[in-house]
Amino acid sequence: MIGYYIHHQGLGHRTRALGIARELSVPVAGFSSLEAPQGWPGDWCVLPMDVPRSPVDPTANGVLHWAPLDHAGYRERMRLMAERLGSDVSVMVTDTSAEVTLLARLLGVRTVVMAMRGNRTDRTHRDAYDAASLIVAPWTAETAEEYWPRAWTDKTVFTGAISRFDHLATTSAGRAADAAGPSSPRKVLVVWGGGGTEVTEQDIDRARLASPEWEWTVRAPGNPSPDLWAELRDADVVVTHGGNNAVAELSAAARPAVVIAQPRPFDEQHATVRALKNAEVCTALEDWPEAAQWPTLLRTALARGNSGWSRWRHGDGARRAAQAIARLDSGVMTCGSL
Repeated sequence: MIGYYIHHQGLGHRTRALGIARELSVPVAGFSSLEAPQGWPGDWCVLPMDVPRSPVDPTANGVLHWAPLDHAGYRERMRLMAERLGSDVSVMVTDTSAEVTLLARLLGVRTVVMAMRGNRTDRTHRDAYDAASLIVAPWTAETAEEYWPRAWTDKTVFTGAISRFDHLATTSAGRAADAAGPSSPRKVLVVWGGGGTEVTEQDIDRARLASPEWEWTVRAPGNPSPDLWAELRDADVVVTHGGNNAVAELSAAARPAVVIAQPRPFDEQHATVRALKNAEVCTALEDWPEAAQWPTLLRTALARGNSGWSRWRHGDGARRAAQAIARLDSGVMTCGSL
């Protein structure tokens, strides 16, 4: 039995887990404070929340990220997982929690860490990555984090981006750059998430007003797309944040893009933007630009094109991750066999 812990912040972790779980041919049990996604191919354990109003020593004097004292919800969620880890779970995938990774390893269960970009050199992350039996990095080796120690890289499978749209992706370029005639406005699709942002509706409105030759469509949690894949493929340029899933879905659609980092713990999105920039994948920015910059940014992104996404994805990231997890479960994987 494969156990799969899914963090409840946002929905990206759950979306990625569903794609990987569907590729597994062995039983899989999900653990999360989120409800099971439609189509989850196994058991699902809904965990109680673990966020007290006034947490007591949640970092255990800096040893952990989140382990508040005297909180019934935290104790119960860990107890529920420990119960399964002590019985029928042979491999535990964590996306993402250092504490769950360490819990599984302390119970003698092989662990898989779904890596995240950003500075993971703090004590807790180092312990979790060091203890892991396998690390799955949802990016290519070509765009790997340069600071990682050799011990992590040696046990890492670089799957490339993992998108729910991978099965729809083709080599075609979507809306052709010259499909719009001179009198037809180019299309900008803004895809913005709900995980916290510094960008306001007014910022987007000012960008729209500064580039009247472009037709802007904005999709966010309050205005979701009726068909995101179709809108991605029809856009001349996509503007989105540096979240892992947002960039993965953009890479599947292979659209010219402007990707802008938003503040996240451990500078996760800023690290993604730097990787995109270094690999010359798309226009990648550390901050939301001034309104007057948008016409040039959009023209530059369109001129750059979409060929850089081949350096970001393999097209079958979920399958690669599932195969590595299955090999670990069978006991045939060693650090040198990756």
